[in-house]
Amino acid sequence: MEMERESKYYDFKAIEAKWSQYWEEKGLHRTKDLVSKPKQYVLEMFPYPSGRLHMGHVRNYTLGDVVARYYTMKGYSVLHPMGWDAFGLPAENAAIERGVHPEDWTLSNIAYMKQQMKKLGYTYDWDREVTTCLPDYYRWTQWIFLRLYEKGLAYKKKAKVNWCPHCKTVLANEQVIDGKCWRCKSPIEKREIEQWFFRITAYAEDLLNDLDELDWPEHVKVQQRNWIGRSQGALVSFSVADRDLTFDIFTTRLDTIYGATFVVLAPEHPLAKELVRGTALEEQFSEFLERVVLKSEVDRLSTEKEKEGLFLGAYAINPFNGERMPIYASDYVLMEYGTGAIMAVPAHDERDYDFAKKYGLPIKQVIVPADGSEPGELFTDYGLLVNSGPYTGMRSEEAIEAMTRFLEEKGLGRREVTYRLRDWLVSRQRYWGAPIPVVYCEQCGIVPVPDNELPVFLPREVDYLPGDITSPLATDPDFVNTVCPKCGRPARRETDTMDTFVDSSWYYFRYTDPHNEQMPFSKEAVEKWLPVDIYIGGVEHAVLHLLYSRFITKALKDMGYVHTKEPFSKLFTQGMVTLGGSAMSKSKGNIVDPDDILRDYGADAARMYILFVAPPEKEFEWSQQGLEGIVRFLRRVWSFFVKCEYVKSHASTTNLSNDTDLRALKAAHRLAYRVTYDIEDNFRFNTAVAAMMEFMNEITGYAEEVTPGVLRHVLEVFVRVIAPFAPFIAEELWSMLGNEPSVHGQPWPTYDEALLQDEQVEIGVQVNGKFRGTVVVPTGSDEDIVREKVMSDERFRRYLAKGFRKCIYVPNRIINFIV
Repeated sequence: MEMERESKYYDFKAIEAKWSQYWEEKGLHRTKDLVSKPKQYVLEMFPYPSGRLHMGHVRNYTLGDVVARYYTMKGYSVLHPMGWDAFGLPAENAAIERGVHPEDWTLSNIAYMKQQMKKLGYTYDWDREVTTCLPDYYRWTQWIFLRLYEKGLAYKKKAKVNWCPHCKTVLANEQVIDGKCWRCKSPIEKREIEQWFFRITAYAEDLLNDLDELDWPEHVKVQQRNWIGRSQGALVSFSVADRDLTFDIFTTRLDTIYGATFVVLAPEHPLAKELVRGTALEEQFSEFLERVVLKSEVDRLSTEKEKEGLFLGAYAINPFNGERMPIYASDYVLMEYGTGAIMAVPAHDERDYDFAKKYGLPIKQVIVPADGSEPGELFTDYGLLVNSGPYTGMRSEEAIEAMTRFLEEKGLGRREVTYRLRDWLVSRQRYWGAPIPVVYCEQCGIVPVPDNELPVFLPREVDYLPGDITSPLATDPDFVNTVCPKCGRPARRETDTMDTFVDSSWYYFRYTDPHNEQMPFSKEAVEKWLPVDIYIGGVEHAVLHLLYSRFITKALKDMGYVHTKEPFSKLFTQGMVTLGGSAMSKSKGNIVDPDDILRDYGADAARMYILFVAPPEKEFEWSQQGLEGIVRFLRRVWSFFVKCEYVKSHASTTNLSNDTDLRALKAAHRLAYRVTYDIEDNFRFNTAVAAMMEFMNEITGYAEEVTPGVLRHVLEVFVRVIAPFAPFIAEELWSMLGNEPSVHGQPWPTYDEALLQDEQVEIGVQVNGKFRGTVVVPTGSDEDIVREKVMSDERFRRYLAKGFRKCIYVPNRIINFIV
């Protein structure tokens, strides 16, 4: 293991190759599943293997690796696995562009990315690697689908779905952003086809309430709360004048019902067609409906877009005051939200107001500000009721309760809770995904594939270029034609594949028991490791992956397969890496290739720069100069340790011989304290690296005056502290100090609180709260000593010449004189 060292040359390539080989030979990164130790499950979101690693990956995985190495040195049993989110559109589209099979493209990328990760020194336990596109994984994805189907949580129905004409597949609601496909940004279309759904809405309340128990960034929890969208209100029954018809509306603002002057139906509402059937409006309505269904949901809900409506020739009766209100159909009401019908209160809702203005409908004020101020023509807040019959004078909150009781007593409605959340659409009309494990039999209907016939293999020789609506698997008769598992008659397989988010919704369970051939995981393995203690990834997954994973975990818990109701206890979302002011992208030509950085500067430099340049939750702009600054720091560390190699012939000790020994020991304890605190205080790795730099600046100034044994001890503390951040050079430095490898098996350095205190401290002096200077006093001095020091100092006499009324002292920090 010896290597010639030259103080002028830090040979990172030789160092990194040497220690990579050593770690692999010794199996240093295999999970130490020790029952006697506390556990720490550290997990970064696994990547799509659709190309190569980019610097965003490097940042994500380096953050996790520091945490995993830190807890290992702290004595924890650490699980730190890695795998590949290998199915889905990214890999399929990339393969199509290159004219290769998705499987070949994906597996070649996995092999390459895995080598990149090893070069970066990540402590992944590759014995636990999972790859979602391999049958030994997607067999269990299909198994989970079947368990959901058995519990009524997976079902098929004909529904209007989001269709991406570019990707040629349907999208879940969560995958449509501003009316566009989340991947290719193409405008989506609405189509009605048979699709498979997961009943995530059955867990809406649990998904919402359990957010409070999670140590997640608040902005992520807010996004999930908003997406679940719980609304508490009332369901109100309206009748149609002169017709034997009724319909329901849901409202959270029952206090405004006396101000309702018209009713609006979604054009897709069955009542809309019924009202115009056989009338002069029928043809006009059909044309209107054709126009509306082509509009995106975003445009229909936008307050910026002008609304289009059509009077349906009928009137509704307000159940509170008996007034007749015209019934319109309009694009700003959606069938998918609430009941697809609203009472329109134009004085108290912005979209109703705009619609009323456009079509000349009455605007009736029924709420005014409680403070007596003028409400204006549009007032949307709570306030006092006016023009509201027996409820006039009540506050909004009081009126809502009283009105709801009236509805319930008269049988005209009831209290209701609704959710914005819709069931998860999991069917995809693409090739590269896990086949849905059901068959269709004319005799038996939908029949699940028996567990002992799993996996339903994804055939390789298929024309996988996407078609229109029909899945590529439908073109393979050998795949489609099968026999019914129930009756033995001819049957056909489901040809849609599953959304790739199904694969990633449970992978963290498989890591705990990856070689189990009887079950996706054992309950014992899950109980040992779950929930994940720290989950690291991009905030772009706040709604999609994170919400789906929470649903699958809750469903599996209710079925008795796992013990935990939440998969991830703590979530950390890292910021993006940008270049030229925007996110790195091949199409923009602003890519920094990790291979280039590893070749020219080394893994330790790449890791240290990414950790140092900014707080990890913040976006940062890549800087070549910043990277080169880190390289200079590492070279400086190297050169200093080469000069100090003489200490290896001395035993490490904390027996002090002089004041410089004490000074060096204090510096080491301050370093251990600061880095420990920074790691545990929400991963402030940038300030932790800064503390290492400050330590080096200090110790190099007086190292020659420190007793060799004490210096060796102090430098060993430094090496153990830097080890999670720069693991390769840390191993070499540990060896240079005369120690056996590996430094990563050493305990994390502790610190003595007493040694963190300096003998003297600088106290800020204020007069009437204004800073006037400082005085130096012994640490721990009481107020009398500090006050006397200030009063005897010429600089402060002119401010205190007439005495002072009061003195406020914060020990070891500040003293403030009130004059």
